[in-house]
Amino acid sequence: MGSYFAGIDIGSMTTKVAIISDEKKIVGSAILPTGFSASKSAQEAINQAKEKASIKNGLISRMVATGYGRNLVSVADEKVTEITCHARGAFERIGSALTLIDIGGQDSKTIAITSSGKVDKFIMNERCAAGTGRFLEVMARALETDLENMSSMALNASSRSQINSLCTVFAETEVIGLIARGTDRDEIASGLCWSVAERIVGMAKKVGINDLVYVSGGVAYNNAVVSALSKQLGKDARMIDEPQLNGAYGAALIALQIE
Repeated sequence: MGSYFAGIDIGSMTTKVAIISDEKKIVGSAILPTGFSASKSAQEAINQAKEKASIKNGLISRMVATGYGRNLVSVADEKVTEITCHARGAFERIGSALTLIDIGGQDSKTIAITSSGKVDKFIMNERCAAGTGRFLEVMARALETDLENMSSMALNASSRSQINSLCTVFAETEVIGLIARGTDRDEIASGLCWSVAERIVGMAKKVGINDLVYVSGGVAYNNAVVSALSKQLGKDARMIDEPQLNGAYGAALIALQIE
């Protein structure tokens, strides 16, 4: 029987767990809302990931926690910063220098990773919802749609509205005003996705943009945002495998390496 290692990434909106074998393959995972109790969500996610991996209690050799709630995971053997874990997960998958753009629910970050897998530079946006999944959720509600359809609307648009506000509250007011004036909703959706990408690209330019650019986090599934990133960067931005699990996967890989 092989050994198993777990990584848990507790974000403000979702808690992610990845369990890997000693061959670095994910054998079980879980993604749950963080809710009011991060520690409770963490334990439930761990249990679900174990069940999917058909692992009984005591068979996980080591566990590493990351994310803003990492210090709430009492069962973790180590706590490691999310920048380190995201970089580790991305480099394991790509194997070369890259720029990683991680767009989560409440924050976003860009990380320049060297050809040896080290973090060269990084920048995080933690204090403003602009450029995050939360921003897109609020705007989708203003458009009376959901996130998936909002992406489709944006991709179908023949042009895009100019969204001037970076603040979520002001941007929502701006969207409501555009709707009231009869502006096509597809064009508004396109403008919103473009503005998110614009914010992220500004961050990416500060850390440096490698030839390879990958996107992680839940917003990586938004094709309109990824398309806007590619256009503004002038190169393909690609969704990394299992984008929501990247941080947890990196944490599990670090758990495997701990002596």
